[in-house]
Amino acid sequence: MQTRTKVIIAVAIVALLSVAAVLGSTNGRARGVSVRTEAVDTRDLVATVTASGNVRARRKVDISSDISARVAQLLVDEGQDVEQGQILLRLDPSRYQAALDRSQANLSASQAQVAQARANLLRAQRQAERMVSLRARDSLLVSRQDVENAETDLEVQQSLRDAAVYGVNQAQAAVEEARDQLSKTIIRAPISGRVTRLNVEQGETVIVGTMNNPGSLVLTVSDLSVMEVVLEVDETDVPEISLGDSAAVELDAFPDLVFPGTVTEIGNSAIRPPSQVAGTGQTPTIDFEVVVTLENPAAELRPDLSATAEVVTDTRIDQLAIPIIALTLREEDREGPNGETSSQDGGRTASEPIEGVFVVKDGIAVFTPVEIGIAGQEYFEVVSGLSEGDSVVSGPYQVVRTLADSSEVRADESPGVEPLNETD
Repeated sequence: MQTRTKVIIAVAIVALLSVAAVLGSTNGRARGVSVRTEAVDTRDLVATVTASGNVRARRKVDISSDISARVAQLLVDEGQDVEQGQILLRLDPSRYQAALDRSQANLSASQAQVAQARANLLRAQRQAERMVSLRARDSLLVSRQDVENAETDLEVQQSLRDAAVYGVNQAQAAVEEARDQLSKTIIRAPISGRVTRLNVEQGETVIVGTMNNPGSLVLTVSDLSVMEVVLEVDETDVPEISLGDSAAVELDAFPDLVFPGTVTEIGNSAIRPPSQVAGTGQTPTIDFEVVVTLENPAAELRPDLSATAEVVTDTRIDQLAIPIIALTLREEDREGPNGETSSQDGGRTASEPIEGVFVVKDGIAVFTPVEIGIAGQEYFEVVSGLSEGDSVVSGPYQVVRTLADSSEVRADESPGVEPLNETD
C-alpha cells in the first residue's frame, strides 16, 4: 500500500515538472513582440507616377460654318475616312448666288459709268484745248473767263472719271466677297483623316457664331495616325516627370492590352487655375496636363477613350531595398529601455523626426536611421544606413509604427502579407 502511494506521488511530481517545463517553454516563446521580418536584398526598382486621362488625336480640326444656311447635301457619315479637299457637305447656295449676281450687275454698271466719265473727260479736254487755242489766236473771240471755265470743267471731269474708277474697284471687291461667300457653301476636308463627330443632318440650318452665341460645330475630322493620352497629373508629381519618360498606358476599352508611350508635353500652367475656383467654397485641386504619345498602337483607338498611365520617372538596377511598410518615422531624441535619452543624429533638433527601420539583432529590434532613394511599387531604395542581409521588421504595420527602440521581438512565421494602411 505504501509502495503504491509512493508511485502515485512520483507520477504526480513528474507530471507537475512536465507542465512547468511546457509553461516555461511557452512563456519563453511568448516573450517579445510578434513581428514579421525580411532580409535586406538587392532588387530592380522602378519609380512611377500614375494618372488618368483620355485619348485624343494629335491633330484634329473642328469645322464650323462661316455662313448661315441650310444643309442641302450631306456627303459623309460619322466614322468615314476622308481625304484632304474632299467635299463633305453642301449648303443651300441660293441666297449667296443671288448676292453674287447682284454684285456682278453693280460691277457692270460701275464699268459703264467709267466709260461715260472717260467720254465726258475727253469732251472737256477738247473743249479746253479749243478755248485756249481761240484765246491765243484772238483774245476778242474768247474771254479769259471762258478759258478758265473750260479748264475747271476739265478738272471736274477728271475727278468724276477717278471716282468712277474707284467705284469699279469697289464693285469688283464686292464681287470677290460674294464669290467667297458662295464658295463657303461647299465645305471640304481640311486634312485627311476620319470624321469623328458629325453634328448636323441634311435639312438642318447651321449658323455663324457671334460674340455671345457660339456658332454651329458642323463636324470634326481627326488624323488618327498619331494618338495621344492627355493626363491630369497632381502638382506634387509633375516635378518628377520629364520629357522623354516612358509610360505604360491601359485603356478601359482594351483591358488586356498595354500601350507603350512617351511623354511629349508637360503643361506649364494648371488646367483649372485657382482663380477660377476662388469664391466657390471649394478647395482648388491643382492638376497639370501631361501628354503621352502612344507608339504605334496595335488596336484601332478612338478619341475620348478613358486611360490610365504609369509614367516611369526613374529606375534602379540591383540596388539595396527595404519594404515600404518597414520604413517609419521617429523623433530624434527617444527614451531607451532604461529611461535614458539618446539622439540618433546630434546635428538635428530634438523635435525633428527621422526616417529609419528596426533592425533585428539577437531578438532585439534596434531603430536604425536610413537614407532612402526612389520608391518602387512595394520597396524603397536604400542609399545608406543598411547592409545586404540585415534583417528588418516588415510588419505588421501598426507594430512598426508603435514599436519602441531596443524592444524584444520574435519572428512570426505565419504566412500572408498585410497591406499597407496609410490612414492608420
